[in-house]
Amino acid sequence: MAEISPLRRRMIEDMTVRNLSPATQRSYVNAVSKFSRVFGKSPDRLDLEDIHTFQVHLIATGLSWATLNQIVCALRFFYGITLGHNDIPERIPYAREPRKLPIVLSTDEVVQFLEAVPGLKARVALTCVYSAGLRVSEVCGLKVEDIDSSRMVIHVRHGKGGKARYVMLSSELLGILRSYWRLARPNTFLFPGRSSDTPVAPNVLNAACRSAVAATGFSKRVSTHTLRHSFATHLLESGTDIRIIQVLLGHSHLSTTAGYTQVSTRTICSTVSPLDRLKLQVTPPEP
Repeated sequence: MAEISPLRRRMIEDMTVRNLSPATQRSYVNAVSKFSRVFGKSPDRLDLEDIHTFQVHLIATGLSWATLNQIVCALRFFYGITLGHNDIPERIPYAREPRKLPIVLSTDEVVQFLEAVPGLKARVALTCVYSAGLRVSEVCGLKVEDIDSSRMVIHVRHGKGGKARYVMLSSELLGILRSYWRLARPNTFLFPGRSSDTPVAPNVLNAACRSAVAATGFSKRVSTHTLRHSFATHLLESGTDIRIIQVLLGHSHLSTTAGYTQVSTRTICSTVSPLDRLKLQVTPPEP
């Protein structure tokens, strides 16, 4: 095994102290390593002009804005925290995010989709995603003890950014989980992986999602995250306060949750057009 350089070790320590998730740490280390390899130099010997050149190179390769911004986050962390160059991070620009409306399933489509998911474990796990608006990583990390039937809540221990929260436990979902428990008898993790003491991997649920999409023949680009989008939109359409939805989704900013108002058909249909307030005659009156 190759020896870890002091600089990489320091960066890993900095990330560990700030409680960045293992996945984020791997992503940041890989990004800085890629930056270093492009120029064939240690990253602490590269400057802002090199970063600019690197970003232009990445854009030319056709990387998505999300991947580009993840690399920007890594470089900002490396230069601002590990190297202590406070003036550099703000000068590393993020890629501008294209505004896209989230894809949402109708309630009938949710039923079709979930019934088409192959395998009991994956089907119940993805039902949890829709029922409580969970991220796929959050449902994978659920433990049996996180289902609190006495208070009718689910304890999400490791949300995005390491934030814990409670979400509602649907009575319908509780019945499904009890049936699932009697059949599968999970021990520690509610949805175990290859062994009972490890959680199911997100890619297993993503693969089950793709199989369900193929089985239903949906033309929409459905992913596991589509169930979370559908959860939020359906709550909004049923009249739930957007601030409550924000808490349930674990969003830090209300502006993130507000994006769902753009796809809520009930919100759109119930909005009165200013034309309705005008006494206007555009076409001739009928005889």
